Amino acid sequence: MGDAVTTLRAVPPDAESPATGKSVSRSHLVNRLNYINFQDQTVLVCLKHLVYDDAILLPARPEPCAGEELLCRWDEPGSVQQILKTYRFDYLLIADGKKYLVVNSELLSMDDTGLTLLLPTACREFQARKIRRHPANDISAQLLQHGVLFDCELVDFTPVTLRVTGTWQRPEALNWINAEEPVHLKLSRGGNLIFSGSFDIQSINSDNRRCSFVLKQHQDNFRRFRPKAYRNARKELVPSPNVVFDHPLIGKRGNLKMGDLSGTGFSVEESEGESVLLPGMMMPGVKITFAQGLTLECLAQVLSRNVTGEEGEEKSARCGCAILEMEIHDHVKLLSILHQAADRNAYVSTEVDLDDLWDFFFQTGFIYPGKYAHFQANKERIKQTYARLYNENPHIARHFIYLDRGAILGHLAMVRFYQNSWLIHHHAARKSASVKAGLAVLEQVGQYLNELESFPFAHLRYVFCYYRPDNKFPARVFGGFADKHGDQKSCSLDLFAYSHYRPEGEEPPWPEQWLLSPSSDFDLNELGRFYRHVSGGLMIDAFDLYPGAAGSREVNDDYRNLGFHKELYLYSLRKGGGLKAFFLVNCTDAGFNMAELTNCVTVVIIDEETPPELIVLSLRQLSRHYQGEGMPVLTFPHAYVEEKGLPREKSYLLWTLDMHYSDHFLQYCDGLFKGHPKGE
Repeated sequence: MGDAVTTLRAVPPDAESPATGKSVSRSHLVNRLNYINFQDQTVLVCLKHLVYDDAILLPARPEPCAGEELLCRWDEPGSVQQILKTYRFDYLLIADGKKYLVVNSELLSMDDTGLTLLLPTACREFQARKIRRHPANDISAQLLQHGVLFDCELVDFTPVTLRVTGTWQRPEALNWINAEEPVHLKLSRGGNLIFSGSFDIQSINSDNRRCSFVLKQHQDNFRRFRPKAYRNARKELVPSPNVVFDHPLIGKRGNLKMGDLSGTGFSVEESEGESVLLPGMMMPGVKITFAQGLTLECLAQVLSRNVTGEEGEEKSARCGCAILEMEIHDHVKLLSILHQAADRNAYVSTEVDLDDLWDFFFQTGFIYPGKYAHFQANKERIKQTYARLYNENPHIARHFIYLDRGAILGHLAMVRFYQNSWLIHHHAARKSASVKAGLAVLEQVGQYLNELESFPFAHLRYVFCYYRPDNKFPARVFGGFADKHGDQKSCSLDLFAYSHYRPEGEEPPWPEQWLLSPSSDFDLNELGRFYRHVSGGLMIDAFDLYPGAAGSREVNDDYRNLGFHKELYLYSLRKGGGLKAFFLVNCTDAGFNMAELTNCVTVVIIDEETPPELIVLSLRQLSRHYQGEGMPVLTFPHAYVEEKGLPREKSYLLWTLDMHYSDHFLQYCDGLFKGHPKGE
């Protein structure tokens, strides 16, 4: 009968003694047997050899029981007939993975189909182990050690130990397993990896080709992401949500109370004796359910398990879980809840009264007369764009608002503009507010970015912003950090000249040997070499300006699918085949960025001897991509504009941060803002 017939090691020698174990009534026993029948499970019948001191366990299926008599049918009747000639009935064993019942029954009849027992008025219950062992459900396993591979299946497990069994294709390979060395185990279901980790071998049992391993987990704490000095504090919410999941190893629904929660993970607590969470195990389809009916779904992984409690009392296992994947809108909802828990006035992508928002922009001076003059002709289209950005909450945009008693005190927004880069813009605050709202929303964004940086779905490798050098607040926050950090490769500053181009008069003919055409991969390589030489910053990587980069085009498709307009074109100005200037043409909805920095041409002058009239002539050609009065132009290097006497209305610094260095920036901000009150 294969694994169903085993030597009796689970029951202690004194199991039949009434002085051991806990007495259990017949009514409780009958209820347990009927539950086993309802679940189509088995009990174990202990048979003792007629001559030798040997015992075996055979699985049997109990029939519905109403009182004193119990009928059990053999689970594999074809293998029983020969066994019954040399074995007699001893007792009935009912195990549930943690405890077992030993039922000393009177045998009424037994044959090759089953047996009938007279149940006693009481039986004994014994504690088999501290933690319940759970039978696995259709889990394939691979055990590896130094080039030796054993294909097997998971039989049962606890969060500490587990048992796998299988058949060797080459029996001699068992001799190659060193029981004193750890093994690596992979568990999967239907081709989906559930777990992989290192184990110590507790025991090996083999019978010809078939072999069984009992393994103990090598460690109970894992590190999923690189360590960060700044980790957002986990919140204990009231009421706390529940974590509902289908356990991937046993297929059983779990429902645990959440301990604490952040945007990157959560903790749950379970009874040590009934614990089912194996450190390292993947948990697909986890539902975080809140009391008000909100449910957020994610893929999680158990990273740690720590047992707490005093000796002599039931202990608890507190498990820390990391969120690996979550639908982006669900994650925004989660962060909105957490930001509200930290500060009731802090909102993430909440619905906004657009009239109040426009009033805020004008009153704070964020929309000043010069800025308004450039977009007032498109004000109706801009109003429509903002209605969609702020009320439909598309996944390409985020806004952060500090709201007190219905009044907007601070505002900051972000848009995903390149494949893995987000633009921070529209930072404004009321100077008259007693709350330092400008600092509040900036800190809020810092916490938000800190939560998202590890998630691939966030597409967050770089953040960038533009600001004027004479604007004291961003110069102190962004420019101050760049200066103090002193590494252009992780946080860069690049100075651009800003102007509006308007074609005037008739277009002059192109001079011979000069050509403006779409950029090639060779041009992008040349652009990269030039930029690394004069700046050494992050713009090339953050803006996807390298050969083969298709990321920005994917972002353009996202914009279009959401009903927004975004186009990107790359042009090169050459003379005799040599690259003289590069043009990045971004076209978006009017007013997407108030200063039109997302709807402009970025010019990079490669050869400083390039005649300025050729740059102007190129801009005339590119202006066909734009509608309205005046095409915004950013030119780098800034010195070229001054030396050649080209128009310049203002200057902008491009600040770019590699989020792998976010700890450094948050540490700087922490020191900068220290002592600035965020409340009244």
